[in-house]
Amino acid sequence: MSKTGNILVVDDDAAIRTVVAQSLRREGHKVTSVATLAEMEVQLAIAMPDVLISDVILPDGNGLDRIARLTVDHPSLPVIVLSAQNTLSTAVRATEVGAYDYLPKPFDLDALSRAVQGGLARDRGGPIDPVGEDDATLPLIGRSAAMQDVYRIIARVVSNDLTVLISGESGTGKELVARAIHDLGPRKRFPFVAINMAAIPRELIEAELFGHERGAFTGAQARTAGRFEQAAGGTLFLDEIGDMPIEAQTRLLRVLQSGEFTTVGGARTIRADVRIVAATNKDLSGLVSSGQFREDLFYRLNVVPVALPALRARRQDIALLARHFLDRAAESGLPRKQLEPQAIVALEHYDWPGNVRELENIMRRMAVLARDERIDAEEVRSMLGATISRPLFDGDPGIEAAVQARIERLAREEPGVLDDGTLYDRIIGEVERPLIEAMLARHGQNQLRAARAMGINRNTLRKRLDTLGIDPASGRSSEAVTG
Repeated sequence: MSKTGNILVVDDDAAIRTVVAQSLRREGHKVTSVATLAEMEVQLAIAMPDVLISDVILPDGNGLDRIARLTVDHPSLPVIVLSAQNTLSTAVRATEVGAYDYLPKPFDLDALSRAVQGGLARDRGGPIDPVGEDDATLPLIGRSAAMQDVYRIIARVVSNDLTVLISGESGTGKELVARAIHDLGPRKRFPFVAINMAAIPRELIEAELFGHERGAFTGAQARTAGRFEQAAGGTLFLDEIGDMPIEAQTRLLRVLQSGEFTTVGGARTIRADVRIVAATNKDLSGLVSSGQFREDLFYRLNVVPVALPALRARRQDIALLARHFLDRAAESGLPRKQLEPQAIVALEHYDWPGNVRELENIMRRMAVLARDERIDAEEVRSMLGATISRPLFDGDPGIEAAVQARIERLAREEPGVLDDGTLYDRIIGEVERPLIEAMLARHGQNQLRAARAMGINRNTLRKRLDTLGIDPASGRSSEAVTG
């Protein structure tokens, strides 16, 4: 049976306060909602809630700063952080200050309900070592919903030693996730050691992992420490674990079970004081079924699974990543380049079989070879050497035809608009208006639900309504309403 409690909601967006309060009240909770930190302080002085739900950026301050003090004074208070700043640093800092959970905006009401129930029933864990807020110090980039799931898992595992198994296609950034888990956790002062199982001859894997004594095999002229010893106190990253020979899997399993190992040819027991993070681009469960991977080792490794999305599954992150890679290229001494809006569209329409790694390589190549400082769509298509494989709207060539027809009509009737720098904003605005109107109508003019369905923030939608002159109540243009 679900528990009920007193919930305090702090958010400067009146629509979010209303929707959250109504949803939680339907579940039997008593809800108080306020818009500022000052109002929150008043409510806390009156009575301490059972769960606090707070936004980060508020009119009179940063919610995380206050939460940091609040969770020290009231360590049993579960705090759920809501934020439109959907970055890894926000997720980690929310956990760092003692928040029970973190939900990026736009969030799902069912997820919020589960977080509230978990907060009412939870046992509080300890704080983790603090990290800075500067995203430049953090290796993972992306604000898509898929990356938010990854950030939340990272934030929850950095403070403990649970084994993590990262899965994803080649080039998605599995080692970046492993390094983030290490760099943001208590073992960051000790080594991060990586070993790629696919790159080591099978007969040498055990010696590479556990080290060897002098004379243990032909060519072993001196004692050599293995990766477990090299990573002592830190993190051992076992990349492409699916390529590990079955005999080496057996010995690795014994080490994970006992926490001890011996070198090849040695007799002295050595304590394995490392955190294990493994990664694979293969289906390990399928390898288990075919007898190529030990089932018991799979379960030992798969304590906390992290599934990294392919780049084509988070296209909204492509522009952010591309600009980041161009900036990094410039910092390394290559020419500074910028992307035209249509160049970004072209990048977003490519399927990126090599994922983020391919995008980084392409951006560095463009920094060197692009003719002009500003890279256009033609340059992108030429550099990719491939047909852009994704239509503007999948399965609906009529949209593309309509855009092309609109451009041709403007060329005839207003030829100057093709050269005055306003074409992009004009076409996007014309496409955006019917999209927003249709989604508002679909969701009964509920702006929060329409924004969530489109994958944008509620505040962003509100600004676009004002810019486009769409009446929030009717979902139609102001001209149509007043006319």
